[in-house]
Amino acid sequence: MTVSERPARYWLMKSEPEECSIDDALAAPNATVAWTGVRNYQARNFMRDEMRVGDGVLFYHSSCAQPGIAGIARVASGVRADPTQFDPASPYHDPKANPDKPRWLLLDVQAIRKTRLVGLSELRAHPALAAMRVLQRGNRLSITPVEPQEWDCVLRDCLGMKL
Repeated sequence: MTVSERPARYWLMKSEPEECSIDDALAAPNATVAWTGVRNYQARNFMRDEMRVGDGVLFYHSSCAQPGIAGIARVASGVRADPTQFDPASPYHDPKANPDKPRWLLLDVQAIRKTRLVGLSELRAHPALAAMRVLQRGNRLSITPVEPQEWDCVLRDCLGMKL
């Protein structure tokens, strides 16, 4: 099976709404935002090695009064160097980053729609989501895989969407 023939994958991507909320993403040109500031190697490797254009994204608001899934999006580009790593004025600056061999990557995410907020307590109430990475103790990754059955459960059971 070639990469283009592989089934779509699904992801949960966390964003602090003060930096980029689902409303900000929907208001951006073509509803597309560059997902900058990823500074965890495992999350970076998910982007680099596993995420592909068209994959589904649960847009998650984190580090806020009411964290939770706030929208649906899709991966809209392949990876490229995150320019914030080279910018000394950026909070994401990495003085060890080298433009010839960038350490940090980004990809574009296209917001599809805002949803009602689905918080952690509601996610935990669904037994089918018990193994979902965002619900695991100690998980702080900003990007985590979502299994197809978890994606379906969130859309169907939490959001009432027809699949």
